Parts: sequence; C-alpha cells; structure tokens
Amino acid sequence: MFIARLVITTLLGATLAGCGATQIYGSKGVEPTLSFPVTNNDTPYTRCLAALASQPGNRLPVISVGEVADKTGQREGLGESSVASQGISEMVMSAFYKSGKTRMVERFDLRIPLAENKMTETKMITQQASQPVGPVRASDFVVLGALTELNYNILSEGAGLFIQGAGAKGRTVIINVGLDLRMINAQTFDVIYVSSLQKQIYGFEIEANVFRFFGSQLVEFDAGRIKNEPLQLGVRSVVEMSVYQFMTEYLGLPASPECALERTDFMNTYLEKRKGL
Repeated sequence: MFIARLVITTLLGATLAGCGATQIYGSKGVEPTLSFPVTNNDTPYTRCLAALASQPGNRLPVISVGEVADKTGQREGLGESSVASQGISEMVMSAFYKSGKTRMVERFDLRIPLAENKMTETKMITQQASQPVGPVRASDFVVLGALTELNYNILSEGAGLFIQGAGAKGRTVIINVGLDLRMINAQTFDVIYVSSLQKQIYGFEIEANVFRFFGSQLVEFDAGRIKNEPLQLGVRSVVEMSVYQFMTEYLGLPASPECALERTDFMNTYLEKRKGL
C-alpha cells in the first residue's frame, strides 16, 4: 500500500513538473485569496485624541519626534527577530497628528529633505531653482523616549479535565508593556514633562480533545480557540495615552473624564503590608 502511494505521488509530481505554469493555471495566473478590507488603525484612546481637535485655540505648538526605541531587549526565534514593534517613533507621530492640535516638523529622518535642499542649492532641481532654501520652522518641543518593559507571565493559569479519552483544558496569560516618554524644551533643553505608563495585555486558549481506539486504529479529534489581545496594539495604546497626557496635563487642553488614566494602588498596598511585618 505504501509503495503504491509513493509511486502515484512520484508520477503525479513528474507530470506537474513537466507542465508549465500557464498550462496548469492559465495565462492570467490564479485569483488571489482576499479576506478582510483595510481599516483604520485605532485604539480605545484614539477618540480621546481626536476630541482635542474641536477645542478652541490656533496657537499650535511645533513638535518634533525623535527616536523612541525598543529597549526591552526581547528577541525570539532562530533569527532573533524583535518581539516589540520597531516603529514606535512613527506611532508617536501618528498620535500627535490625531490630536489635531500640533504642528509637526521632521527631525527623525532628514536624509531626503536635506538631499532636496542640496539639489536645490546646486540647481539640480530646475523646478525650484528660483526659490531660496528654507527657512526651516523651529521646534518648540522635542519628544524622545523608549519602550522600556516587556514582561512575560505576569499571570498564567489554567485548568483541564480528561476522562476516558475525552476532555478539555483552558489557559489564560497576561503580559505587560511599559513606555517612558519625555518632552524637551527645544530652546533650553529642559526636560519639562515625563510620562511613564504601562498596559497589561490579555490572551486565552481553549482546547478540547476526544480520542478513541477503533480496533487497531487511533482516531483523535481536536478543537480549540486562541484569542490574544495584539501586542503591538497594546504598544500603540500606551503611546496614545502618553501623548494625550502631554496634550492635557502639560499643554493644558481640557481632559475628558472618560479618558482619565486608570491609576492603580498595587505598590502602595505592598508598602503598607510591609509596614506590618
């Protein structure tokens, strides 16, 4: 039986290998598989930022965003790819833009703007040869920082029960990310505001198994579901809440009660317990 299957598979592979791609699939190729449409990339805090745009005031601060690096040191896989997003600076820029209450100037990657200016000065760009280079708008504030925490297994728990080959189990996992951002006065270099926030991220897994022997054959059926809060969405959520703090707590825009930071008392509770020891 095994030899017969091997011969059939080999012959089928040889037949397909002898045919060109257009003979198998047609000259137009194959229709791609499509699933979900492109959507907006919002977090629960996006509407808090968007609500700031309706606030009065036209004297908008000029913001430049520098490097907001992933300093968690977390890598995975044989290639040691980064676990957390490497685009946190861009997330911060998007968050300020969503507020509608800042002017942003580019300082993060100046290679193309500087090259454009150089080509204009040397008259390599003829369309703008008659226009002077600059002036460049100065920043009022510079934002820098880092993703500083990615902690696994803050909590993992589960349970399972199997009786005579049938059963189920479930498991939950909670991790967290932490972000530290600072706002700097671009004229004095004073650090004028610091935001340090964290967010816990939740996931769960459910699995059911049934297996039976029918004669000498083992038949097994598995079903399950895994649903995790996206890690990078958690990072973006912390970024947007941090920017919301800049806009309200430092720059003085009115904050909405529904967008208030959820403050925990875990550390104070721990210290109070320590007093009784």
